[in-house]
Amino acid sequence: MTVLQSILVFLHVLGAAAIVGGWFATFKKPTVLPIQLWGAIAQLVTGLALMGLAEAGSPAPGMAFHIKMTVKILIAISVLVPAIIGYRKASKGEAVPTGLAHAVGGMALINIGVATIWAL
Repeated sequence: MTVLQSILVFLHVLGAAAIVGGWFATFKKPTVLPIQLWGAIAQLVTGLALMGLAEAGSPAPGMAFHIKMTVKILIAISVLVPAIIGYRKASKGEAVPTGLAHAVGGMALINIGVATIWAL
């Protein structure tokens, strides 16, 4: 179980790095890169898997855990949806709105902050 959790945490951090790294790389000319889309997908999938492992390994995680995970899932969705929209626009050769591109990176950064600062 520990090896699986470690692999999931590794992939989760890698997804965050892909989103934020892509955001920083295109900050002056905002767009959504394919790596950001894959990072957003990885973040949501591995986050849900990690939450499931935490639920399975703990007798009762508590209300604070569930509230934090709900907030993180909502933020992850708010990263994934603009990433999908922005990637589709970019792949068609259309301009990606600046706000949409910055929403992907900015919301991912907020999600990292919630994960690290919000102590349970």
